[in-house]
Amino acid sequence: MKIAIPVNEKNQKTDVCLSFGRSPYFLIYDTETDESLFLDNTAASSTGGAGIKAAQFIIDSQVDALLLLSCGQNANQVLKKANIKMYEAINATAPDNIKAFKDGELPLLNNIHPGYHRHGGN
Repeated sequence: MKIAIPVNEKNQKTDVCLSFGRSPYFLIYDTETDESLFLDNTAASSTGGAGIKAAQFIIDSQVDALLLLSCGQNANQVLKKANIKMYEAINATAPDNIKAFKDGELPLLNNIHPGYHRHGGN
Protein backbone atom coordinates (compact mmCIF):
# COMPACT_ATOMS: atom_id res chain seq x y z
CA MET A 1 0.00 0.00 0.00
CA LYS A 2 1.26 3.47 -0.85
CA ILE A 3 0.56 6.29 1.57
CA ALA A 4 1.23 10.01 1.18
CA ILE A 5 1.97 12.60 3.84
CA PRO A 6 2.22 16.36 3.25
CA VAL A 7 5.56 17.36 4.79
CA ASN A 8 7.62 20.48 5.42
CA GLU A 9 11.07 19.19 4.41
CA LYS A 10 12.74 16.50 2.31
CA ASN A 11 14.15 14.47 5.19
CA GLN A 12 13.07 11.42 7.16
CA LYS A 13 12.49 13.34 10.42
CA THR A 14 10.27 16.03 8.92
CA ASP A 15 7.00 17.10 10.51
CA VAL A 16 3.60 16.76 8.88
CA CYS A 17 2.69 20.04 7.18
CA LEU A 18 -0.39 21.84 8.50
CA SER A 19 -1.52 22.58 4.94
CA PHE A 20 -2.36 19.88 2.41
CA GLY A 21 -2.61 21.89 -0.80
CA ARG A 22 0.27 24.22 -0.01
CA SER A 23 2.64 21.72 1.61
CA PRO A 24 6.05 22.01 -0.03
CA TYR A 25 6.49 18.25 -0.42
CA PHE A 26 4.75 14.91 -0.20
CA LEU A 27 6.38 11.89 1.34
CA ILE A 28 5.24 8.77 -0.51
CA TYR A 29 5.78 5.65 1.56
CA ASP A 30 5.28 2.04 0.45
CA THR A 31 4.19 -0.12 3.39
CA GLU A 32 5.19 -3.33 1.60
CA THR A 33 8.77 -2.38 0.71
CA ASP A 34 9.43 0.28 3.41
CA GLU A 35 10.69 2.56 0.64
CA SER A 36 10.03 6.27 0.77
CA LEU A 37 10.25 9.01 -1.81
CA PHE A 38 9.86 12.78 -1.57
CA LEU A 39 8.00 14.60 -4.31
CA ASP A 40 7.77 18.35 -4.80
CA ASN A 41 4.18 19.54 -4.49
CA THR A 42 3.72 21.33 -7.80
CA ALA A 43 0.41 22.77 -6.55
CA ALA A 44 2.01 24.67 -3.65
CA SER A 45 2.69 27.81 -5.70
CA SER A 46 -0.68 27.87 -7.48
CA THR A 47 -2.53 31.16 -7.43
CA GLY A 48 -5.76 29.29 -6.70
CA GLY A 49 -7.14 25.78 -6.41
CA ALA A 50 -4.03 24.39 -4.70
CA GLY A 51 -6.02 21.78 -2.78
CA ILE A 52 -7.69 20.40 -5.90
CA LYS A 53 -4.38 20.38 -7.81
CA ALA A 54 -2.62 18.66 -4.90
CA ALA A 55 -5.43 16.08 -4.73
CA GLN A 56 -4.99 15.32 -8.43
CA PHE A 57 -1.23 15.04 -7.89
CA ILE A 58 -1.88 12.46 -5.14
CA ILE A 59 -4.24 10.54 -7.43
CA ASP A 60 -1.69 10.60 -10.27
CA SER A 61 0.92 9.25 -7.83
CA GLN A 62 -1.28 6.16 -7.35
CA VAL A 63 -1.55 6.57 -3.59
CA ASP A 64 -3.98 4.42 -1.59
CA ALA A 65 -4.13 6.49 1.61
CA LEU A 66 -3.32 9.98 2.77
CA LEU A 67 -2.23 10.98 6.29
CA LEU A 68 -2.96 14.65 6.95
CA LEU A 69 -4.03 17.08 9.65
CA SER A 70 -6.91 18.69 7.74
CA CYS A 71 -8.34 18.98 4.26
CA GLY A 72 -10.40 21.52 2.34
CA GLN A 73 -13.86 20.59 1.05
CA ASN A 74 -12.94 20.69 -2.65
CA ALA A 75 -9.83 18.53 -2.26
CA ASN A 76 -11.80 16.18 -0.02
CA GLN A 77 -14.41 15.66 -2.74
CA VAL A 78 -11.76 14.92 -5.38
CA LEU A 79 -9.94 12.45 -3.11
CA LYS A 80 -13.16 10.69 -2.08
CA LYS A 81 -14.18 10.21 -5.72
CA ALA A 82 -10.81 8.54 -6.30
CA ASN A 83 -11.40 6.26 -3.28
CA ILE A 84 -8.32 7.52 -1.46
CA LYS A 85 -8.76 6.99 2.26
CA MET A 86 -7.79 9.94 4.43
CA TYR A 87 -6.54 9.42 7.96
CA GLU A 88 -6.06 12.05 10.65
CA ALA A 89 -2.35 12.45 11.23
CA ILE A 90 -0.90 13.21 14.63
CA ASN A 91 0.99 16.48 14.96
CA ALA A 92 4.40 14.78 14.93
CA THR A 93 7.04 13.56 12.50
CA ALA A 94 6.31 11.60 9.35
CA PRO A 95 7.91 8.41 10.80
CA ASP A 96 5.70 8.70 13.91
CA ASN A 97 2.66 8.91 11.65
CA ILE A 98 3.77 5.96 9.54
CA LYS A 99 4.16 3.86 12.67
CA ALA A 100 0.77 4.99 14.01
CA PHE A 101 -0.83 4.14 10.66
CA LYS A 102 0.76 0.69 10.57
CA ASP A 103 -0.40 0.09 14.15
CA GLY A 104 -3.98 1.06 13.22
CA GLU A 105 -3.97 4.06 15.55
CA LEU A 106 -5.03 6.78 13.11
CA PRO A 107 -8.77 7.49 12.73
CA LEU A 108 -10.37 8.50 9.46
CA LEU A 109 -10.09 12.25 8.88
CA ASN A 110 -13.02 14.36 10.07
CA ASN A 111 -11.30 17.76 9.93
CA ILE A 112 -12.71 19.05 6.63
CA HIS A 113 -12.74 22.84 6.31
CA PRO A 114 -14.28 25.16 3.71
CA GLY A 115 -10.89 26.05 2.24
CA TYR A 116 -8.66 29.04 2.76
CA HIS A 117 -8.94 30.71 -0.63
CA ARG A 118 -5.80 32.73 0.02
CA HIS A 119 -4.84 32.74 -3.67
CA GLY A 120 -1.09 32.54 -3.78
CA GLY A 121 -0.26 32.94 -0.10
CA ASN A 122 0.83 30.41 2.47
